[in-house]
Amino acid sequence: MPEFCKADRDGPVLVVTINRPEVLNALHPPANNELAGIFDEFERDPDLWIAIITGVGDRAFCAGNDLKYQASGKAITLPETGFAGLTSRFENVKPVIAAVNGVAMGGGFEIALACDLIIASERAVFAVPEPRVGLAALAGGLHRLPRQLPLKVAMGIILTGRRVAAQEALQLGIVNEVVSHDELMKAARRWADQILECAPLSVRASKECALKGLEHASIREAMTAHYDHIVAMFKSEDFTEGPRAFAEKRPPQWKGR
Repeated sequence: MPEFCKADRDGPVLVVTINRPEVLNALHPPANNELAGIFDEFERDPDLWIAIITGVGDRAFCAGNDLKYQASGKAITLPETGFAGLTSRFENVKPVIAAVNGVAMGGGFEIALACDLIIASERAVFAVPEPRVGLAALAGGLHRLPRQLPLKVAMGIILTGRRVAAQEALQLGIVNEVVSHDELMKAARRWADQILECAPLSVRASKECALKGLEHASIREAMTAHYDHIVAMFKSEDFTEGPRAFAEKRPPQWKGR
């Protein structure tokens, strides 16, 4: 059983909850390794289609790197897939939703930025405060923020380490929706259910195409590049099930293959 997080299956949805409330869900190497293993299994399991990640309690999603652990002089290592096993998981094509229930600082903000959607509680607060403690946001924050925001806005957040409240994050386009604290997980599941209405292989192909397409300098290059999951979508049973269901005026029965 996991020690530093919880992993609960709800049909094709995996809900992962960071569980270190005594340090505001900050992560140390054992917790990062545990989360990496959980998301490895999520990627491998054909019956899991979407993941939601959140934090236990009412105060914190994740306060980032456990600085007290680092200050103790213990070795600081990360799994190949990055902080929380997510920030460097570049090959995952299954959707991941961040349900941010409180402070998302440093690495916690970077976890959320690495997800495909961010649903925020009204209590959520985001920041990359690493420069204030002599560090830098090297788990993707320094690269994802300038790609997800206008450059001057991103630099204003990065260079000052200032805190961004949930409503401002919504206005900036960092998050998809802000809801009351008690409605957070229902809202995250509502987004997940909307994704589940779509063919899973089409969702994965779309995610792969959208994100990997950003690696190309031009639209022409992006459109003519090879995408493995586009090929898989064309070869799948669901590729014919969707049009058949439409013609027969019935809900499609997706198989994910």
